Amino acid sequence: MNFDDLDTQMRKYEQSLDQVLLPELYLVARLDGNRFTRLTKEVCKFEAPFDVRFRDMMIETVKALMNYGFRVIYGYTESDEISLLFHPEEDTFGRKVRKYNSLLAGVASAAFSMQLGQPAIFDCRMVPLPTLERVQDYFQWRQEDAHRNSLNSHCYWLLRSQGKSVAEATELLSGKSVAFKNELLFQNGNNYDKLPEWQKRGIGVYWKTIEKQGYNPVSGQTETALRRSLFVDEKLPLRDEYSEFITRLLEEQR
Repeated sequence: MNFDDLDTQMRKYEQSLDQVLLPELYLVARLDGNRFTRLTKEVCKFEAPFDVRFRDMMIETVKALMNYGFRVIYGYTESDEISLLFHPEEDTFGRKVRKYNSLLAGVASAAFSMQLGQPAIFDCRMVPLPTLERVQDYFQWRQEDAHRNSLNSHCYWLLRSQGKSVAEATELLSGKSVAFKNELLFQNGNNYDKLPEWQKRGIGVYWKTIEKQGYNPVSGQTETALRRSLFVDEKLPLRDEYSEFITRLLEEQR
């Protein structure tokens, strides 16, 4: 069998499980740090419940993903996860799932590892969404998850600082309401409402067109040019305003 025939035959096996995302669907990718609890708490000993060094590494990882080559219009990060919203007409690699999953996980892992100075692994899953409403729901869902995780983490580490064991702190918070957790923090001198917004809502990264001044060596004058750059937003809106914000980002791309 000559090479061309063999190549054609073997590619059938290689591509037999290829899944393609339908062109009319919105695309979101969600990446999660793999075994990051051990990495952040035991190996690197980041400050709990939040560490600005870890936050900044996650932001830079989002930027690396958005600059890689896919048409990503919005990146969102909270804790050790990242969500990416793609341009509605994104069709790189024919929208093959394996390409998105492997490349995005690879880029995130490489970008974070280079900052950390040791291996760190991300996994990736593609989330196809049928309507704009479901896109809004997705990001509201992740933002609410950020809020719940943040409140629980602050309470958990408060209890741990008071000498409670892992099991005791977990048991004390199990099934407790948001009001209970807010009051627990307040009674111990911590007003949850006054914590940094990024800890409660997560962080958004999106493209902005800005004016930038530069020197033109031909004309010998200072000129203003428009540049497209990534903007980091640590004070994201909430609920309906957040949905409207997501909608505007999509509309600006049409």
